[in-house]
Amino acid sequence: MQNKMNTRFAMDVDAGLSQPQKRIPPKYFYDEKGSALFADIMRMPEYYLTDAELEIFTSQTHDLIDAFDLDRGEYFELIELGAGDGFKTRELLKDLVLEGYRYDYMPIDISKDALEQLQESLAEDLPQVSVVTKHGDYFHILESLKDSHHPKVVLFLGSNMGNMSDAFASDFIYRLGASLNRGDKLLIGVDLIKSADVVLPAYNDAGGITRAFNLNLLRRINRELGGDFNLNAFEHAPEYTEEEGVAHSYLKSLRDQDVTIAAMGKTYRFARGERVHTEISRKYNDEIMARILSKTDFEIIRKLTDSKGYFADYILNRR
Repeated sequence: MQNKMNTRFAMDVDAGLSQPQKRIPPKYFYDEKGSALFADIMRMPEYYLTDAELEIFTSQTHDLIDAFDLDRGEYFELIELGAGDGFKTRELLKDLVLEGYRYDYMPIDISKDALEQLQESLAEDLPQVSVVTKHGDYFHILESLKDSHHPKVVLFLGSNMGNMSDAFASDFIYRLGASLNRGDKLLIGVDLIKSADVVLPAYNDAGGITRAFNLNLLRRINRELGGDFNLNAFEHAPEYTEEEGVAHSYLKSLRDQDVTIAAMGKTYRFARGERVHTEISRKYNDEIMARILSKTDFEIIRKLTDSKGYFADYILNRR
C-alpha cells in the first residue's frame, strides 16, 4: 500500500513540477507532521475560521436544528464529511438528544485513527449519542447509504470547499446530491469575502506555523521521494486580494537552482523568484454561492453567520 501511495505521490509531483506554472497538490500537505501543523494552525489567534464557525454551532444551535426541518418522531442520519475530531459538532449532537430527536451520527473520514479517537471521545463525553463511523471515500459511503431512505442531514464544515475551484465545487455538490433524496439537507461552511488585513494573517501568521506547514511539502518530498530540496532556498509566499476573493499559497524560489528527485530520476529547474502553487482558499458571498449551486439539485434555505460576519453556514435543501 505504501509503495502504491508513493508511486501516486511521485506521479502527481512530477506532473505538477513539469508544468509552466509549477504546482504541488494540496492533498499532500497531510502527512503526520503536516496534520499536526494544521491542528496548530486551527488554534492560532490569526486563524479566525475555526472560532467563527464554532460560534455559530454553539450560539445558534437551535437555529441550525430549526433549519434542518426535522420530525422529532422520525429517525434520521446525521452525516459529517471529513469529521476529524468532530469538536464543532458536539453542541449540535447534545442538543439534538436533549430535544428528543432520534438519529445516528455518522462521521466519515479517510483516517481510521481519527474515527476511532472520535468514537472513543464521544463515548466518554456524550454516551447517549449513537455513533456509527464510516471509513472511506465520501461518495462511496453516501451511495451505500442512499437506499436506506431515512432523512439525511450532511455536514461539510470548516470551509473545506474553499480548496476547490468553483467549477469543481459545483460538480462536487452535484455528486453529493445524486446520493441524497428529495428533502435531505446539506450544510456547507464557508469563509466569507473580507479585507486582506483580516484574511492574510490566517495564511501568514506571526509564529511561522503556516510557513512551516507549506514548507513541509518539500520536506515530505525529500523524505518519501528522495528529493534534495534545500528548504532554506524557498520561502512561504501567500497572496490575497478582496477583489478576487481567493487566497493563494506559494513556495517561492530564492535563487536559480536545480532540484533532483530520485523517485522520478529527474532534475527540475527553478528560477529565482519562480513560484510553486500549493493551495487555494476560496472566499464566498451569496452571488458566488448561487452561481456554484445553479447547476446542482440544491437550493439555499437558510444562512447563519458569526457575530463578526466572517463565516457562514449555508443550509441547503435537496430538491
